[in-house]
Amino acid sequence: MLIDTWIQIARQQNASDLHVEPGMPLAVRVRGQLRMVGAPIAAATIAQGVRELLSDDDQAVFRERHSLDFSRTIGGLRCRVHVLRSARGVGLAVRLLTAFQASLRKLNLHPDLAKLVQHRHGLILISGPTGSGKSSTLAALIQEINTTESRHIVTVESPIEYALVSQKSLIRQREVGRDTPSFEQALVDAMRQNPDVLMVGEMRDPETMRLVLNAAETGHLVLATVHSSTVGEALARLVSAFAPDIQNGMAAQLADALVAVVGQRLVARGPGDRLVPELEILLANTAARATIRQGQFSKIQSVLESGGLDGCWTLSRYRDWLGRRTDFYVATDNETEPAADLPPPPARDRPPMPARAANAPVPRGDAGVLVLDDEDDPLAIIRALEGRGRS
Repeated sequence: MLIDTWIQIARQQNASDLHVEPGMPLAVRVRGQLRMVGAPIAAATIAQGVRELLSDDDQAVFRERHSLDFSRTIGGLRCRVHVLRSARGVGLAVRLLTAFQASLRKLNLHPDLAKLVQHRHGLILISGPTGSGKSSTLAALIQEINTTESRHIVTVESPIEYALVSQKSLIRQREVGRDTPSFEQALVDAMRQNPDVLMVGEMRDPETMRLVLNAAETGHLVLATVHSSTVGEALARLVSAFAPDIQNGMAAQLADALVAVVGQRLVARGPGDRLVPELEILLANTAARATIRQGQFSKIQSVLESGGLDGCWTLSRYRDWLGRRTDFYVATDNETEPAADLPPPPARDRPPMPARAANAPVPRGDAGVLVLDDEDDPLAIIRALEGRGRS
């Protein structure tokens, strides 16, 4: 397929992302910088590549929505793919995934982040702009739990970027559109699955946010992401997503449930100018809870600056810590190999149920009420009902 060739070009450039736009050369992102590669590509060529990539069902969805998200192995490499329609025609935005197993050490994150996931319930928000490594930080925190504690972890992602292997914990990963129709449905389902930890890849709408806050208040540790440039903006964005008449109540709920907010961005540091996260970390101390409850999000920066003894980190203090580091982790060649593909989705059709014998009795409950289960033969049920009518 054409897209196989484009993926291989991006991989040869050690790119993290690939962008394909009609009338433009391939654009690849290497260490955070965008580069143009090759000659401009015609709209018809890209349209042909997309047709080769999408199934008939995918094409029907794309025609309706003019965009489509999925993860797939392309050219031997697992990718997160977004197909879109722009003013020039059909384009692609592709994230190239590797076998790199995220951890706090491998991402060069501060070891104090491990303390956040020692909480048994509450909400941990990871915030930052698109492409700032939020999903990697989430995976590292989940891996910290997985290697140290026995907990039941349910993740809801769109799509799954890191295939997590259960170690001490039991991990269930669900992909929106593949294993569940929506974030909302997956969160409702999760409450019936006896989880200890929930990981929500993205909070896109007020209903998802409401379910996340409820889960954090009802004895679960919830990790989620939100797009923002600062921790104060992340909190303000979450509350302002709700109708004005309930924002005060949601701010109070958020103040009670919050464990921490981690804001991050990627900068080039260490050997080979590796991209390393710079963080600001707000812990939910007394001052933070009071500020959030009052909706005074513009004062969050003051809480960060005064909360150093409580474990808060301003961006400047974190930069100082990074500047003193001499032990930056550098990924090996094996860790930059293509990621293994996810298992295929489960079969949608239910297996055939064994038929009940024609003369087998249909179970009855109290007062002669029929009790039906999934194995009941419809013909036997009809005969039983007819018999009841005659009697």
